[in-house]
Amino acid sequence: MWGTNLRVLAVVLGTVAAYTLLANAIPQVESEVPEELTFTGDVSPEQLIEAGEELFNGAGGCTACHGLGTRAPNLLTDQGGLGAIGARCGQRVEGEDCKAYLHQSMVDPNAYVVEGFQPIMPDMSRTLSEAQIWSMIAFLQSQGGEVTVTAADLQAAAETEPGAAAGTAATAGTGPSATTDPVALIQELQCLACHKLGAEGQEVGPHFDGMGSRLSPDEIRQAILDPAASVSPGFEQFAGVMPPNFGSRLTAAQLEAIVEFLAARK
Repeated sequence: MWGTNLRVLAVVLGTVAAYTLLANAIPQVESEVPEELTFTGDVSPEQLIEAGEELFNGAGGCTACHGLGTRAPNLLTDQGGLGAIGARCGQRVEGEDCKAYLHQSMVDPNAYVVEGFQPIMPDMSRTLSEAQIWSMIAFLQSQGGEVTVTAADLQAAAETEPGAAAGTAATAGTGPSATTDPVALIQELQCLACHKLGAEGQEVGPHFDGMGSRLSPDEIRQAILDPAASVSPGFEQFAGVMPPNFGSRLTAAQLEAIVEFLAARK
């Protein structure tokens, strides 16, 4: 009897130890999440520009595409003899001033795609609050143009953004809902802006179909958590496009649901 009990105990302890090792083996990547912004009604253009510049060059991830001029227009230097983005933004779409054009470009980027570039930019309202978006617009306007973003723009956004109080900025959702449905997660995270799944999506990154035959579950997991660690052959020109912050946006259960889904697509 004692021998049987000891064997059962050994099996239980061994199983617990194995799962503990597996959990610790999953890479944990520290991701930079855009810090929320809160302004008073007296916010100055200089404050907005400073906050927007920090986002553009940091947690906003903009320079991965817009800093090279190969994946997306370089916003801080001349393009086509029209100057930096602040000088040319008002000439992009007929009938839209600079501020309106830049806002639409951030929340509905496929509405107007600059000729020669692919529609790879995600809807930034899924990861940035309206205060962050307007701050970045102020920074972009300052690049060769006049800053017309004011406290009124932030106030209007605060009044319409869910959960926002007057004079403050609501936090945009930095992660998906609580679902563990992998297809729903892929849609919510806008993965199809770069990857194809069946007939849907874009060919900026590797196809999800057949991914399980190309990569192991561990490799898929690492590609999600640390996309800069390796680049799939044939997609080198898009290196750096994939956001590095999924480690903080997904729960462990959501991450594993996506990994298992993709690994099963042989």
